[in-house]
Amino acid sequence: MKLLLAEDEKRMARALCEILKLENYDVDHVDNGNDALDSALLGIYDVIVLDVMMPGMNGFEVARRARREGVKAPILMLTAKGEVDDKVTGLDSGADDYLTKPFLTKELLARLRALCRRSINTNDGSLTYGDLSLDVQNAKITCTTNGQSVRLGEKELRILEYMIANQGQIMTREQLALKIWGYESEAEYNNVEVYMSFTRKKLAFIGSAAQIKSVRGIGYELKFKEV
Repeated sequence: MKLLLAEDEKRMARALCEILKLENYDVDHVDNGNDALDSALLGIYDVIVLDVMMPGMNGFEVARRARREGVKAPILMLTAKGEVDDKVTGLDSGADDYLTKPFLTKELLARLRALCRRSINTNDGSLTYGDLSLDVQNAKITCTTNGQSVRLGEKELRILEYMIANQGQIMTREQLALKIWGYESEAEYNNVEVYMSFTRKKLAFIGSAAQIKSVRGIGYELKFKEV
């Protein structure tokens, strides 16, 4: 799962990043509200953790603007404030959950697990698109029309998971590169093309009507074969 952490207190941010990475989250960290909003609008995160009191723009405003721009990722608010009015403001701004500092690590992780399950939007660990069924836990795709299945590599799995979760949208090469390889990776856009080719071949192998179409000058879109 790819997670955005917006926290301006350096020691807290460093500790959270270490904890989350140990739990196998792919974490990007920013320390102000303006960068938090810019990052959220990339649309590459499965869950967003926002501190309320940040320089540039507070977490309430970041959440409000992100939702207004169509960001659907679950948002968890972190704050030293515990008053009911602040919680209401956070939820009304578009947050899905609210955690007051100081908090126990196990409570933070439990809330994140719940939000990530909601982000996947599935009851059985699978995502579907037309005749395509993606088993996320077992890294396998199946064509429901003929029952043909094939295993996926890690990058292929993440590509299809991201594209099915955002079906109907054009994914830019930049979004895909950041989502699959992350900010700190030296992967270039040709890596995206290579793994798109691998993924297309597996869709063709199982005989699915789903295709990954190139949108010239922009990126890729998951669509059905034209008949």
